[in-house]
Amino acid sequence: MARNKRRSASLIPTLIIFTVLLALGETPQGRLISLILASDQKSSGLLSDGIDVSDSTSVLRLPRASIWASAEETCEETYGFLPCTTTVLGNLFLSIAYGFLMYKAATYLSAGSEMLLEIMGPGIVGGLFLPILGALPDAMLILVSGISGSKETAQSQVLIGMGLLAGSTVMLVTVLWGSCVVVGKCDISDEGGNVKTIDAQDTKGFDLFGSGVSVDLQTSHAAKIMGISIIPFILVQMPKIFHSSSIQNLFVLLSLILSVSLVISYCLYQVFQPWVQKRRLAYVKHKHIISGILSHAQGQGLVTLLDANGEPHRSSIEKLFNKIDLNGNGAISRNELRAFIIGITLEELDLNSDEALDDAVNKLMFDFDRSGDNQIQLEEFTQGICKWLLEAKRAVRSHHSGPEFINEFHAKNREERKSLLAEGSDEVVESVENPGMMITKAVLLLILGTAMAAVFADPLVDAVDNFSVATSIPSFFISFVALPLATNSSEAVSALIFASRKKQRTSSLTFSEIYGGVTMNNTLCLAVFLALVYLRGLTWDFTSEVLVILLVCVIMAVFTSFKTTFHLWTCFIAYALYPLSLILVYVLDFVFGWS
Repeated sequence: MARNKRRSASLIPTLIIFTVLLALGETPQGRLISLILASDQKSSGLLSDGIDVSDSTSVLRLPRASIWASAEETCEETYGFLPCTTTVLGNLFLSIAYGFLMYKAATYLSAGSEMLLEIMGPGIVGGLFLPILGALPDAMLILVSGISGSKETAQSQVLIGMGLLAGSTVMLVTVLWGSCVVVGKCDISDEGGNVKTIDAQDTKGFDLFGSGVSVDLQTSHAAKIMGISIIPFILVQMPKIFHSSSIQNLFVLLSLILSVSLVISYCLYQVFQPWVQKRRLAYVKHKHIISGILSHAQGQGLVTLLDANGEPHRSSIEKLFNKIDLNGNGAISRNELRAFIIGITLEELDLNSDEALDDAVNKLMFDFDRSGDNQIQLEEFTQGICKWLLEAKRAVRSHHSGPEFINEFHAKNREERKSLLAEGSDEVVESVENPGMMITKAVLLLILGTAMAAVFADPLVDAVDNFSVATSIPSFFISFVALPLATNSSEAVSALIFASRKKQRTSSLTFSEIYGGVTMNNTLCLAVFLALVYLRGLTWDFTSEVLVILLVCVIMAVFTSFKTTFHLWTCFIAYALYPLSLILVYVLDFVFGWS
C-alpha cells in the first residue's frame, strides 16, 4: 500500500509539468501594438492602430528585441499544440521540462519491469523484456531524432540521436562506473597473493591503493560481452577506413543485421543464463530474513530497537545481542544464531527446511561477521542492526518513529520473497497476494512509461535542436551531456545505492547492470539508429563519434574483463575518459574537419 501511495505521489510533479506545458501552448488572446504595416502605410512609416482592412488578424505584435532571441524568429509547435520558442532561456526551460518527463517515463518503465520480475521470476521477463525496456527511452529518442521532417532536417537532427547514443554509453562506463568504485570501496587485503576486498570494511578512507571494489568472475564475463557488442560500430566504419563511399549503404545494412542479431543473442543468453536476475533475487531473500528478525524483536517486545526520535537504540540492541548470546561469552556463534532463528515463527520467515535454515544462518553470519572469525561480536552486531534499520527506513521512506516502518519493511520483503520462490519460472507465483492486481499495475506502469517516452521524445529533440540553434552550440554536445541525464538517472541512482552496501555481491550486481546497459546501447539503440540512416537514405558521417565510443568501450572492456578487483585509483581513469571524449570529438570535427 505504501509503495502504491508513493507511486501515486510521484505522478503529481509529472502532471504539474504537463499542465504547465499545455498552458504555455495555448494561443494567447488580446490586442498588441504591431509594426506590421498596411501596404498604403509602408511609405509613411506610420504605426498601425490595428484596424486594417487588408489584414484580417485582430492580434497586433511588436517585434521582440532580446539578447536571448536567436536569429531565427519562427518555430513549429510539436503536434500543433505543445509550446515552442526561439529564445535560449525558453528552449532551456523546455529541454529541462521535457527531459524531466522522459526521466519519469524511464522511472515508470523501471518500476513496472521490477514488479513483473518479482512476480514472474528471471526467465523470459528478466532476460528478454527487462533489457529492452531499460533501453526503450534511449531508443525512442534516437528514433524520433531522424524519423520526421525532410531529409535535410533529419540529417541535422540525427546528430542529437548520435549524441545521446555516445553520451549514454560513455557516461555509464566512465562517470557512473567511477562513482560506483568510490561509493562501494572497501579495504583491500593481499593474503597469499590473492587480492580482494573485505566486505563492509572501509577503514582506509581514500587510500588509492589500499581500498577499492571486488566483483565475481561472472561480472568480468559481462564486461567481455560489452566488448563484443562494439563489433557493429567497426563494421559500419569499414567503407570510411578504405575510402569507399559507394558501398556505405551496404555496410549500414550489414551492421544493422548484425546489431539485431546481437540483441537477440544477448537476450537469449539472459533467458538461459539469468545469473544477474538470480543474484538480485538472492539479495531480496536476504533482506527478508533480516527484516523478519527486526520485526520479531520489535513486535514481540523483546527490545525497543528505536529511541523516541526514531534512531537506533544502541542499549536495546545490546540487550538483543545478550538474548541471542546464550552462553554469555560476548560472541554469537552459529548454533546460537540458529537457535534464535528457530525461536522465530517459521511461517514468519518462510524457513520450511533445514537447508533453508542453514542458508539463512550462513547469510546472516556473512553479513554481520566482519572479522571473519565465524562469530559475531557485540560491535559487529550493533553496526549490522543499525545498518539494516537505516536500510528499512530508506526502503519504505517512512517518517514513523515507532515500529511501524519495521513492520512495513518486513511486509514488503515477505511479499517480494514469496513472489520469488519459483526462481527461474515464468509462471505467476500462486503465493503472491492478488497477483492479477500486481500484474495489472505493472502493465499500466509499462504502458504509461512507454506512452510518455513516445509522446515527449519528439518535443525534447525539437527543444534541444532549437537550443542548439539559439546558442550556436553543436547539438551533438548538448545531447551528449544532457540527454543521458534524463534517460539514465534512475538506473544510475539504483546502481549507486547497490554499490553503497559495500559487498562483493552487490558490487557485482551493480557493475553487471552497467555493462548490460552499455551492451544494449551498442546493439539495440545502434540498430534503431542504423535503421534510420538506411531507410531514410541519410549520409553516414559520424566517424569521430564512433571513434569515441570504440575507444572508451575498448579501454574499459579490456580493463574490466581480466580483473575482479579494482583499486580506488582506477576511478580517475574512468572519470578522465569522459571529458577526453568530448575534447576528442571537438578536435576531430572542428579542427581536423572530419565531419
